[in-house]
Amino acid sequence: MDVRAVQVEVRESIAHVTLTQPERGNPFDQAFCSQLCEAAIECDETPGVRAILIRAQGKYFSVGADLKWLGADRALLPRRLKAATADLHMAISRFARCDAPVVLAAHGLVTGGAVALTAMADFAVAGRSARFYAAYNAIGFVSDGAGTYFIPRRVGTRRAAEFLMLNQMWSAGQAAEYGLISRLVEDADLEAEAMALARQVASGPTKTYGEMKRLLLSTHDQPLETQLEFEARAISQCAKTDDSWNAIQAVLAKRKPEFSGR
Repeated sequence: MDVRAVQVEVRESIAHVTLTQPERGNPFDQAFCSQLCEAAIECDETPGVRAILIRAQGKYFSVGADLKWLGADRALLPRRLKAATADLHMAISRFARCDAPVVLAAHGLVTGGAVALTAMADFAVAGRSARFYAAYNAIGFVSDGAGTYFIPRRVGTRRAAEFLMLNQMWSAGQAAEYGLISRLVEDADLEAEAMALARQVASGPTKTYGEMKRLLLSTHDQPLETQLEFEARAISQCAKTDDSWNAIQAVLAKRKPEFSGR
């Protein structure tokens, strides 16, 4: 029987992406990476998706890499990693560049690639008992899943180096203080808070969010004048949307703007 590692369900303009192997701790293996890539494409290609909410079933958000899978065949391991990261990295890229903002709800243990996934999310909400464990150096690996891209952007390069190279584990409080997560809530409130945030962004100007996400991705890499041109082009794209025009008219008429995502 094929047990799905990742499931997607779209409800009320929100794509619910759920890690669904709680009995295994939602590990990262070939099947998981492949299905996460499928989920990212579905979110990006499904009309009407205006927010993405990533959650996990079970005690842990994710235990990270499946060590049994990694340790099964030394000769094949490099090939398996190249195949798995091809899917994982495409998933990360699609989530990061799609219009819909990504909200992630972290609970329990968040390990390795799951920390990178947390850092990628536009908004990361964590329950107070969550823990974030680097894990890579414990098995002689470097970070994948854009961990070396997003974690330094969230917490700074020196703190990222300490976390990854010294194999640290951060409490949810530390993760909030350092900037890895955006909101720290009580465990009992995690689901409600993450859902409320997803609903909030799902009611906003989706195309504008997409332009802003892509501008933020380039902010550390481009010269000033290039980033300025990217901004000019992005704001011009926003001006072509119904949401932007209707919002301008609403503000002129002293009404609250309502956005349709178009």
